[in-house]
Amino acid sequence: MTTHGGSEPVFCTVVPPHVLDKLAQAEDPALADPARRTLERDAFERTHRRLTTVVGAPSVAAPPGAEPGKPHRTVYDARHRTDLPGKKVRTEGSEPGKDATVNRAYAGLGATFELFLAAYRRDSIDGGGLPLDATVHYEENYNNAFWNGEQMVFGDGDGEIFLDFTIPIDVIGHELTHGVTQYTANLTYFGQPGALNESMSDVFGSLIKQHTLGQTAAEADWLIGAGLLAPRVTGSALRSMKAPGTAYDDDVLGKDPQPATMDDFVRTGRDNGGVHINSGIPNHAFYLAATTLGGHAWERAGQIWYDVLTGGRLKKDALFTDFAALTVEAAKDRYKDGEELQAVLKAWEQVGVRTA
Repeated sequence: MTTHGGSEPVFCTVVPPHVLDKLAQAEDPALADPARRTLERDAFERTHRRLTTVVGAPSVAAPPGAEPGKPHRTVYDARHRTDLPGKKVRTEGSEPGKDATVNRAYAGLGATFELFLAAYRRDSIDGGGLPLDATVHYEENYNNAFWNGEQMVFGDGDGEIFLDFTIPIDVIGHELTHGVTQYTANLTYFGQPGALNESMSDVFGSLIKQHTLGQTAAEADWLIGAGLLAPRVTGSALRSMKAPGTAYDDDVLGKDPQPATMDDFVRTGRDNGGVHINSGIPNHAFYLAATTLGGHAWERAGQIWYDVLTGGRLKKDALFTDFAALTVEAAKDRYKDGEELQAVLKAWEQVGVRTA
């Protein structure tokens, strides 16, 4: 396991604050009220995460008899309350029950474990067999999913804008990848390093979905959160790696604000300096590199990104240029002067990020 002076977990949600802010201003109480409660709950959890970081979180160890290289999953039911983790409802190796949300969470934890183990020989998100815990049915009409530094938590959505947050497997993978980042590069959750933190979660969230479906880069939709938006919403997902800024354009949600290149980089003090917005730029660079190389994106493009995330040279406060330069070095180290290097160089050039 590679860490930089110890992990400092942050509170990371899949739905950006700017989306919930927009919903909270809606005239329809059925839309505004759940968004406001979600924002209030997120603020509480964010503060709790900060305090836990200061006083120290309880250590999580694999139970006696747990096998290396095997997942150890536990799913809990919050029963629409906020006490974590809730009632234990499914454990590793147990049969599926009647609750589809529980079953999807269990499967998503397993799919994430499998991608990191099969593609990168990483044993769970910490590299040391960390148990994977998740809580479902959190709060009433809770419009988010989050990684709190210790476990996954899923809301059921309000049914008006968001559906059940366990539906898109890439949302599960996205949030768990925040754990991988926590245990490796530990990127600061603000500005460009925060956008890189979010981008790493989108990249590997997408790869987890592609790996589960057996898709090539050409076959993938490169959407984050497809299936999460309710039918009334004009949009296809939360974000698009293929075409940032096009995931949704809705009367209530507004338009997807993600830029695809540095020409449209957004400078803002909101959303931790735009971590969910400017992540579109490195997201698009990965999409370009992966589709140029073709085949399974987790193999070559994903390997390069993984090498940078876990290699020990990516600083906590890295900028896009720092990360891009390291992907070039990683491509050279692993693939010499082959097509992988050229694909990476061209991808960053296309999004306007220097690699030298």
